[in-house]
Amino acid sequence: MRIDAVLAADDPRLADYTLAREPAELKRRGIFLAESREVVAALVRAGRYRVRSVLATRSILSALAAELSLLGGEAPVYAAEPALMTGVVGYTVHRGCLAVGERGPGSSVPEMRAAAFGNPRLLVALEEVSNPDNVGGIFRNSLAFGAGGVLLGPGSGDPLYRKAIRTSMAATVRIPFAAVPDLPAALGRLREDGFTVVALTCREPAVDLDDFVRQGRPGKLVLVAGSEGAGLKPGTLAAADAAVRIPMAPDVDSLNVSVAVGIALHALSRLAA
Repeated sequence: MRIDAVLAADDPRLADYTLAREPAELKRRGIFLAESREVVAALVRAGRYRVRSVLATRSILSALAAELSLLGGEAPVYAAEPALMTGVVGYTVHRGCLAVGERGPGSSVPEMRAAAFGNPRLLVALEEVSNPDNVGGIFRNSLAFGAGGVLLGPGSGDPLYRKAIRTSMAATVRIPFAAVPDLPAALGRLREDGFTVVALTCREPAVDLDDFVRQGRPGKLVLVAGSEGAGLKPGTLAAADAAVRIPMAPDVDSLNVSVAVGIALHALSRLAA
C-alpha cells in the first residue's frame, strides 16, 4: 500500500478536504466526508460508496492496513500530522482520520429494498426530520433493530453529512436510503406491495404501540416518523394504515424522535420477523 506524505495544508491533492465546512458544496460535487478511524473502516468494509481518498496520521493508517488493502490501490492514501489536518479542514481533527467518499447516483425505493442491509420487511420513512443528530440516531437505531432501509421525504436531513455519519456510528454508510419527492405517494406504492404503513404520532386516534403489536399480524411494515415540532403532515397520516403512540408519564408530551423511532422499531421488529 502506497502512502504519500502531505507537508502543506494548501497541497492541491487535499482540495476535497478544504470543503469540510461547506456541506452544500460537498453535496453539489457528489462527495461526502467521513471522520474517525472507526467510521472510515466501516465505510471501506461496507463497500456501498466508492472511497475517493484517505487522510490520516501514520499510526492510524497502520491500524487501518487491513481495510485500506480492500481499496486495491484505487484511492490515494495521504499521511499528515494532526495540526496540518486541522489547518486543511478548518476545525480540530480529534480522531486523526478523514476520508472522502463519492455519493453515486442515489437509490430508488426498489433499489433500496433490493440492497436492504437488515430485514427487507421492515423499513423506516422520515418526513422533515432535518437535525443531523436525529437523522444519525435514527439510522443507528435502524441498524440495531434490523430495518432494511430508510425513505427520506422532503425536508429530511442528509444522512451523509459528516455529523450525521458520526452520530450514527457509521450506520448511514451501511444502511441504504432513498430520497422521495412525494412521501405519501411512496408510502402508497409500498402499501400496494403488501406493506402496512405505521405512523408514529401523539395525535388521536393513535393506539398504544404495545396494543398494536399485540393485536397485529406478522407482515411487512414501514414505520413513519416526522419532525419533533410539527409531527407528520395530514396527507402523510392519511396514507398510513395505522397510527401508534408510545405511552408516557402524564406530564410528558413527547420524546426525541430518534428515541421514539428506536422504541417503535424494537417493538415492530417482532411483527416483521
